[in-house]
Amino acid sequence: MTIKEYSQQQLAAQPIGYWTREAAHLVIGGLRTALAEEHLTQPHWWTLNHVAGAPGRWTREALTAKLAPFDDQDTDFGALYADLTTRGWLTETDDHLTLTEAGEAGRLRAHARNAKVHTAMRQGIDAATYAATIDTLRRLVANLGGNGDLP
Repeated sequence: MTIKEYSQQQLAAQPIGYWTREAAHLVIGGLRTALAEEHLTQPHWWTLNHVAGAPGRWTREALTAKLAPFDDQDTDFGALYADLTTRGWLTETDDHLTLTEAGEAGRLRAHARNAKVHTAMRQGIDAATYAATIDTLRRLVANLGGNGDLP
């Protein structure tokens, strides 16, 4: 891939809204496409990761409260949990969610698909530049009254 180089002055004059929207559109679209290959949505992915990260910690209500603010797809989380349960990927014991072996295998397959998107996205961008970009964006968010904390 070849990308044209611009002066710092030219870049500094660019509209941040355009570039953040375009980047978000492409990143989210790429991730959603990768997840769809596994018949998953982003909320499925979030659920699998949260449950995997804290087995037996999450109830449906607590996990829904945690994930709903990030959802832009009007997800029916009850149906999502039912789908993962029907697939045999999620179990519920004493109202707490746990991934099954099949669920963890599915999560790992989805992770590998997402990793390909992340690798393509970060081509030619070293870790320090990526971290500086994230820090800049979170500061922009905070400066405009949003939550600049990491999710």
